Amino acid sequence: MAKSKTLSFITEVKLKVSGEQERELLARFQAGRQLYNNCLNEAIKRMELLKNSDAYKKAKKMPKGKSRTDTFKEARKQYRYSEYDLHSYAAIVAKESKWIALKIDSTAVQKLATRAFAASEKVLFGIASSVRYKVPRRFRSIEGKSNKTGIRWKDNQLVWGNFVLDAIVPEDDLILSHGLNSLIKYVRILWRELNGKRRWFAQLVCEGQAFVKPQNYISSGAIGVDLNVSNVALVAENQAGLLPFAESFPTFEREIKAIQRSMERSRRTANPDNYNPDSLAKKGNKVVKKKGTIKKGKCKWSKSQKYLRLARKKRELERRKTAYIKSQNRRLVNEILRHGKHIKTENVSVKGWQKRYGKAIGAKSPGFFMSELIRKAENADGLVIKFSCQKTALSQTHLDGTRYKKSLSDRVHYDVTGIRMHRDLFSAFLARYVDRDTLLLHSAQVEWKRLEPILMEAWELYQQRTSRVGESESKKFDPSFECVSIDSGVSSQIANTGRKATGIA
Repeated sequence: MAKSKTLSFITEVKLKVSGEQERELLARFQAGRQLYNNCLNEAIKRMELLKNSDAYKKAKKMPKGKSRTDTFKEARKQYRYSEYDLHSYAAIVAKESKWIALKIDSTAVQKLATRAFAASEKVLFGIASSVRYKVPRRFRSIEGKSNKTGIRWKDNQLVWGNFVLDAIVPEDDLILSHGLNSLIKYVRILWRELNGKRRWFAQLVCEGQAFVKPQNYISSGAIGVDLNVSNVALVAENQAGLLPFAESFPTFEREIKAIQRSMERSRRTANPDNYNPDSLAKKGNKVVKKKGTIKKGKCKWSKSQKYLRLARKKRELERRKTAYIKSQNRRLVNEILRHGKHIKTENVSVKGWQKRYGKAIGAKSPGFFMSELIRKAENADGLVIKFSCQKTALSQTHLDGTRYKKSLSDRVHYDVTGIRMHRDLFSAFLARYVDRDTLLLHSAQVEWKRLEPILMEAWELYQQRTSRVGESESKKFDPSFECVSIDSGVSSQIANTGRKATGIA
């Protein structure tokens, strides 16, 4: 009988950890890491035996159906490749090592085995090409199976066997109070590196819906969305907007580049044998000294304390940049869902954008925005419909049904019917009237007269904002594509008061 599934959300709580408690936690995490790597190694061995077996090869050639599924099950059973078989193996390893059994409880042992099995299955199904064994810096979390035994939450404290950690619980935090008053399924303990220091947190996986702030209400209307590298266009029932991703975000480009140069100098000093000798090269009329390249083959690297300190500083700057981008994109998602939870958009390939416009994608993160929009819309019983770009070709389509291909640098749509509109806004307008990869032209023609003033107002607001962009800011991204950089002096597109987007007409 399949397990019943219920809605879940995560409540994160900060933990008070002394130096002695941190040493104990690190010892337990070290035991968990070694057990995970051991289970992962065993899972990969069994998976390879399974893939090379005659029964598995025979099952792959069979047509889909019950007999094929049963053959796969028999092959897995023959080589003991299942989640529960790996649970038994993990329990034996923990018991024989003795110190792992003292540090890790039985439920956490089973969850570590489950993680290792899931990683190996990704390789089996072709989702991943290989597995990655955990080093201490990358092993950051351990979780239990329920809130009754093992790692659990009790009386605003994290309890792990005879080990108890106090939590920081502000009284006026409505989000935290909602999570603590909900039914807790299980608890996860993890650490993060913030400003070069390790901070500990407890994540309570609770049953039900997450707390929704009053200003983040969700409407039930339909919205057409057009996703770009640097902005998103939306057209709702009575609203339209062309809003940027992560406006005025801190790039820290100069700081990161300076740190990278210092790191390379430190690495060259500590590892002179790993580099080829310096050489002389002619540059114009001058002869300059050219640094030696890294030698081919596997090199053993020594990292000085200065190098490690610079690496921590670089990680902190990158973390701050990423946190800001995610925060701004989540705020933009909330603004869109205020106008409707039934989303219609083209099925664009963000991975394809990454290959061509890597830096712009990293700076704006449209893929994260779309995943958050889908997640929040579906959690609110909404619907996200993605249709084919090739079949609809919204950026090429005119209101009379004809298609004319235009280059990416053409940001204004000149319709054959005499309409003049921003390309992205017009695509978002047409997206509202797509049904099963078919554009309902008659509905779009009827609604155009009503929505045209709203779209024109949204375009005017967009033009006013971009006209204030300074020359230096406008060169941050490639102007031939649809990237628009906003001057750092301009306030965010979503105002602080009420979290409303000023670019929506």
